[in-house]
Amino acid sequence: MNRLALFDCDGTLVDSQANICLAMEHCFDVHALAPPDRHAIRRIVGLSLVEAIGILLPQGEEALHRAMADDYKLCFQKLRSTGGLLPEPLFEGIVEAIDTLSAAGWVLGVATGKSDRGLNLLLAHHGLSERFVTLQTADRHPSKPHPAMAAAAIAEAGAVPETTVMIGDTSFDMEMAVAAAAHPLGVSWGYHTPEELADAGAAHVAGHARDLAPYLANRY
Repeated sequence: MNRLALFDCDGTLVDSQANICLAMEHCFDVHALAPPDRHAIRRIVGLSLVEAIGILLPQGEEALHRAMADDYKLCFQKLRSTGGLLPEPLFEGIVEAIDTLSAAGWVLGVATGKSDRGLNLLLAHHGLSERFVTLQTADRHPSKPHPAMAAAAIAEAGAVPETTVMIGDTSFDMEMAVAAAAHPLGVSWGYHTPEELADAGAAHVAGHARDLAPYLANRY
């Protein structure tokens, strides 16, 4: 069976918090609502949009949450088309970690709350489109921490849960890994704290991307 390293995207591969906050603030403004503070927005990164907005606006009805999710996408597209987006850099050492894992025979994938379009644009921008054999997004699955994304990636990659590691920066990633019976590997450079990752089931929390491959080499 293949060994699958399944990465989260926002907060794990790339630092995209500034643009997520911008688009969410625009989205709330469209509906004449006071935007949440940026700390609250960062807390929901990783969830699918409807679920994320539901947490940010718990008093709203589901129909409003769905409408706002659509408006968030439109706001993001408008920011992209007008040059209003900020750079979304890869975290330090991510490319090297991908190279090392690939050379060691790991199959790579992504499981993210992004849309197909958003993920594909981001990977193309960073020249990573050909590096991942399975891409699982919110367009086709329930929100994390539901295990559907992980299960689909495992099947598509020819792996099994016992040979799969979920690498992510949020408790949602760790909870999804646990639910899918995959190995939960947290990273400290994203949007949830190491303590939160451990509480959500992380077997280990890496302090830098360069630590990922050595940790997995010792475990598998």
